[in-house]
Amino acid sequence: MLVTSKELFKASREKSCAIPAPNFIDAQSMKDYVGVAEELGLPVILALAEVHLEFITLEESAYFGKYYAEKADVPVVLHLDHGMTPSIIKKAIDVGFTSVMIDASQDDFENNVKKTKEIIDYAHPKGVVVEAEIGHVGSGVNYENHEETDSLYTTVEDAVRFVEETNVDSLAISIGTAHGMYKGIPEINFERLRDIANAISTPLVLHGGSSSGDSNLNRCGLEGISKINIFSDLVNAAQKGIITEKPTNYLDLKKIVSKSMKDCLRHYYEVFNTKKIVK
Repeated sequence: MLVTSKELFKASREKSCAIPAPNFIDAQSMKDYVGVAEELGLPVILALAEVHLEFITLEESAYFGKYYAEKADVPVVLHLDHGMTPSIIKKAIDVGFTSVMIDASQDDFENNVKKTKEIIDYAHPKGVVVEAEIGHVGSGVNYENHEETDSLYTTVEDAVRFVEETNVDSLAISIGTAHGMYKGIPEINFERLRDIANAISTPLVLHGGSSSGDSNLNRCGLEGISKINIFSDLVNAAQKGIITEKPTNYLDLKKIVSKSMKDCLRHYYEVFNTKKIVK
């Protein structure tokens, strides 16, 4: 069933767990993610990053997303991830996405608020929920080596003020993760997470979940994070599967990619301690 994330996040906090948001790049990955969710009887957030629109369009995503969601007996959210362009975000809303992210986290506070409110004013009357980001979850100077990042920790004061001024539905915060892969395991600022979770009732989101450490991610779900984004680990699992299995034809390659990504997602459902949510 196609839903928004609003009730899912409420239930996730009551159950002290997080819901995975795997990024898809084509119809097959969408189908695979929903298949795993159905197999486990758990909700899933299908996320399409704006930067991946070169692989699949908004219209295609909405068509296949609604098709797979309507066939599923579990809650499925269709989410635009890291929307940077207002016209693209609004188009996602118009074609049937049930959740969108406006990522103006690299702007100053006032412009972030202004851009977020613009999207909220467009989305809420259409029944679509909005995620924004305060602080900044960056990427490493080198994608494979996060010895340095441009991440900026979220402050409690900014989180409180941002929620008050925007009425955003969920808030991505920066507490030590970065997009892509790491050299080693990142240190998560759980004290900051607890302080923010205690200061606001708005559901919290963690970006940069891949390779952040199973114990870290499990603890994030227990201590206040409602949604964790996963992408790099999924595509790396596919790559490892190809290297290990050495397929000799395209059809076998596709099967290996599908199985590897599904196995990786199953793993993260367990790590996040995701619980069944009945709609």
